[in-house]
Parts: sequence; structure tokens; C-alpha cells
Amino acid sequence: MIGFLQNVLMYVVPFLIVLGIVVTVHELGHFLAAKWLGTKVDQFSIGFGRAVAQWTDKAGVQWRIAWLPLGGYVRFAGDDNASSLPDREDLEAMRSDIVAREGRGALDQYFHFKPLWQRAVIVAAGPFANFLLAIAIFAGLLFTMGEPYSPARVDRVVAGSPAERAGFKIGDVIREVDGKEVNGFETIQRIVLLRSGTPIDFEVERDGREIILTATPERGDYVDQLGKKHRMGVLGIGYERRPDDPTVRRFGPLESLAGGVERTGEVISTTVLYLGRMITGRENADQISGPLGMAQVAGGLTKQTAEFSKDLPTLAINGGLTILSLVAYISVGIGFLNLMPIPVLDGGHLLFYAYEGIARRPLAAKVQAAGYRVGLALVLGLMLFATWNDLQRLRVFNFFGGLFS
Repeated sequence: MIGFLQNVLMYVVPFLIVLGIVVTVHELGHFLAAKWLGTKVDQFSIGFGRAVAQWTDKAGVQWRIAWLPLGGYVRFAGDDNASSLPDREDLEAMRSDIVAREGRGALDQYFHFKPLWQRAVIVAAGPFANFLLAIAIFAGLLFTMGEPYSPARVDRVVAGSPAERAGFKIGDVIREVDGKEVNGFETIQRIVLLRSGTPIDFEVERDGREIILTATPERGDYVDQLGKKHRMGVLGIGYERRPDDPTVRRFGPLESLAGGVERTGEVISTTVLYLGRMITGRENADQISGPLGMAQVAGGLTKQTAEFSKDLPTLAINGGLTILSLVAYISVGIGFLNLMPIPVLDGGHLLFYAYEGIARRPLAAKVQAAGYRVGLALVLGLMLFATWNDLQRLRVFNFFGGLFS
């Protein structure tokens, strides 16, 4: 029983905290944009299913927390269509009903009668809020803590590796990778991991002169922060810290903000790169993860933090920083995922709005319904696939066995 409670505290609680923050901020993006544009809101929900707690504010908005915390929604007044995309006939019926009950002036408060650009802003505000949250967290961490830093110096070249074949030598200092300035050895590693089989140009400083080396990473074992092995791109160079090497890179206020934007952009670009390589068959799909994988990562990092924290105050600080970092990365992922042009996601709504803007009328109800069903099937299929990946990669059966031991 004690083991069960320990694992709940280590895995379940951090995961729920992280997901709760990300989902709440996403839905608040929709909600605040709607309120700013004078849209009437009936309900704000964190989670799906039966409500665990709910209350109604003075504006008539029902706030609820549901038992399944894997998402959330904002329900606008008159939003009875499950996909929030009624066709012309639905709109006319809704219009007549609202005018009969509240008068023609009330139409301006209803989401579906807002100008197209306002509806698009409200829909896009959710992912945008996720990106803003990530930028704020990254910037805050950079300003207060800095970031780990290792000079981009080559201290080890593995025999027979792509690096040796390309001509790397001990003592080389890497200045640029494919035209991108290198801020440390960590930058090189991030770039190489997802480029196995792809030639990369390195600008290297050697004996006071600049030379260009081209190396093609090959797939090999990469051990992540939690000690898990992955088959990713490896180059075959290493760095060994010296006593006089700096360990932390510091940032001023403006640099921190720029760094927050840059880190968020890097997460998005890495995601796009991975998906592109996966679609073209150059990368496996085993890196796609779902809720179980996120729970395992959250728990693993929390456990690791607890092991390295010498007292309770240190644990509280380190644990908070760990949670914030996870929130930032997952927030970017959730924002990006929701912008995918799949019906039932925000990107699907924006896609239909684009059609409406071009055709000057909403998409037919039958097409919307079909798109909604296909989109739902795609999302559910992706969740099942991600869960299967989690079960295979994280050996979750042993994890749950440990919960009840």
C-alpha cells in the first residue's frame, strides 16, 4: 500500500498538475478571447464526463471540473452542434429562435453570428495561449536559472564513426551547424538526433582557421535524461568538462524573452521535422507518446528530482522547476497538435472557416458531419497508437504492477 501511494505521488499527481495547467490555459485562451469580443459563454469545463465540482458566476457562466482530466472545452451560448460548425439551415433556425426570445440586438453576443475573423480569433486563441505560456515559462527559467552550458568543443572522436570519417579532430570547436549558430554542445546534440542519414555541414574552428566538414549521422543508441535508450541520430563526438569550463549560460531580461521565443520555436520546428521524416519513412513513429508516456516522464523526472534533493525546501524548489519545464514543453505540443487541420481540433475549425471565407457560406452540414466523424476517428486512432507506443516503450505493465506492490 505504501508503494502504491508513493507511485501515485511520483507519477499520477505531477502528470495531473502538468496536464491541468496546460488544459486550463488553453481553454482560458478561448474564453478570454470570446469575452473580449463580447461573446456569451454558457460553460467552461476542465475535463470531460461527470462534474466533480461546479459553480456558476455572476455572468451566468457555469464553471466545472470533470472526472476525466484529459482535455476541456468552452461552450458558447446556442452551441448545440457538437462540432460548433452549423450550416446555413441551422444558422437560420438559430437566428429566428434568438430574435424571437431576445430581440435582434442579441445576435451580436452569439458566437455563430460573429464576423468570421472574430470566430477565427477565438478558435486560434487556445493554441496561442499555449505558446504564450511556454514562452513565459522558458523566459522565466532562463532569466532566473540560466541554462546548462557546455562549450562546443570536440574532446573525443569515436573510431569508425561518422565524425571520424568526416575529418573531425580532437580540439575542434564547432561554430555553426547547417548555418545555425551553435550556443553549446547541447545544440549540436539536438540537431543531430533527428537527422540520421542526412548530411550536415559543420563550420569548425581548428588552429585559428575556419573549415567546413560534412558528416552524415547514423542511427545509434541515445540515452535520455531518464536513462531510457532510443535509436536516434549519432555523430560520434564527445565533450569532456574541464575545471575552467563555464557550466551555466546567463540571460538578461530581453535575452530571456528572446530565448523563450526561440525555445518555443525550436520545439515546434523539431516536431515538424520529426513528423516530416516519419511520413517520408526516415524516422520511426515510436517517439509519439500519449498520456501514459507523459505520466511516466513526469513521474521519472519527479523521482529523479527527489533523489537529488537533500532536504524538503530543495525538493520543493527543484520539483517546481521540473513541473514548470514539463508544462512548457507539453504546452507547446498541445498548442501545435490543436492547430492540425483535423475536424474536432481547433485547426479543423480554422480550415472550415477558411472555406467559409472563400465560398461566402458555411460548409454543408453533411460534409461537416462526415469531417467530424473522420477527425474523431483520426484523433482516437492517434491516441490508441500513442498508448500502444507507451506500453511498448515504457513497459507500463511493470509500472502498474509496481503501483500495487
